[in-house]
Amino acid sequence: MKKMIAALVSVSIIAFCLGGVFAADSIDIIKTALWPGSESAIVNENNPAYTVASSEPGQLISVADIVEQAGPAVVNIGITCRVNNPLLNDPFYRQFFGGNLRNSTQVQEAIGSGFIISSDGYIITNQHVIDGAETITVTVPDHEDQYDAYLVGEDYDLDLAIIKISGTNYPTLPLGDSEQMRVGEAVMAIGQPYGLDHTVTTGVVSAKERPISIEDRSYTNLIQTDAAINPGNSGGPLLNMQGQVIGINTAISTEAQGIGFAIPIDTVTEVLDDLLAGSKIERAFLGVSMTDVNEEAIQQLNLPHNTTGALVADVIDGSPADKAGLLPMDVIISLADIRIASASDLQEAVQSKDVGDKVRLVLLRQGEKVELNVQLQAKQ
Repeated sequence: MKKMIAALVSVSIIAFCLGGVFAADSIDIIKTALWPGSESAIVNENNPAYTVASSEPGQLISVADIVEQAGPAVVNIGITCRVNNPLLNDPFYRQFFGGNLRNSTQVQEAIGSGFIISSDGYIITNQHVIDGAETITVTVPDHEDQYDAYLVGEDYDLDLAIIKISGTNYPTLPLGDSEQMRVGEAVMAIGQPYGLDHTVTTGVVSAKERPISIEDRSYTNLIQTDAAINPGNSGGPLLNMQGQVIGINTAISTEAQGIGFAIPIDTVTEVLDDLLAGSKIERAFLGVSMTDVNEEAIQQLNLPHNTTGALVADVIDGSPADKAGLLPMDVIISLADIRIASASDLQEAVQSKDVGDKVRLVLLRQGEKVELNVQLQAKQ
């Protein structure tokens, strides 16, 4: 069974420790703002520290102009974290030094990027950049000192975090409208890949609404770009040619060059007030890893040739799915009367529900239709 699951699930993931950009070995088939001072800019009533603007696009400016204006607001983030000594996994060392190594940890350093969205020092970055950090430091361009930062709010599932540094009168970046971006439009990224701070790369929007899965985190709506993104770019801005942030650089594909991914800024603005307030964001959780039903799965599971759905690869112990009796190799075809044709359909259907909702699942198990009742929970 495990070999069959491994053959059917075609997602292999590498993640650079903490501050690095996520790398996906294979893709799982599984308000516009103008520069501060613009007449079109309006102030967010809930948090006047950052500006969101009207939908009217700004004037195109050159890459050099964008770098000159945006660069001062793009920061370098450094973290320290403690990890278990890798020798703990070595049987030889455990045999001879196990007692001394049992509680042994190592301090590691990692880097990432971010950008300032308010003049009083609020910074957006990826959650995986600061995940597990004991200390967070920020380097601001044209400032001699490093600043200690603290975590304000985070969202693991969306891979977003807000950190803050002390001080005022910082340069800021305006938030754009990623929904209005068209495939083929020019974009640019600024960050510190491999520690090379304020590296600028350019490209285009290659695609929108790309779904990928990295470890236990599934993204459903990423911007794909061929602007070069590398480890250390995580959390940095993806800018349009009006100098507005339309995405947060997050992931790369290790199978090909010129394939990078960014979280749309519209996803950020939907939860930004909660992040700034440090509010806990809870979402409905089913508790399965999954992929699309492909031809190989249809053949091995003896399914009708036109079967579509979400193929369950694994069920998390103690999750709602586990409690309801879901099993690996089940094919989910409906949730709460919502037709499920792919893994991303299932994820979107679950996210449309509230914590505590009771839903009916319809699935195929060994070719037979089965119905299960599931009560969705918050992810622990």
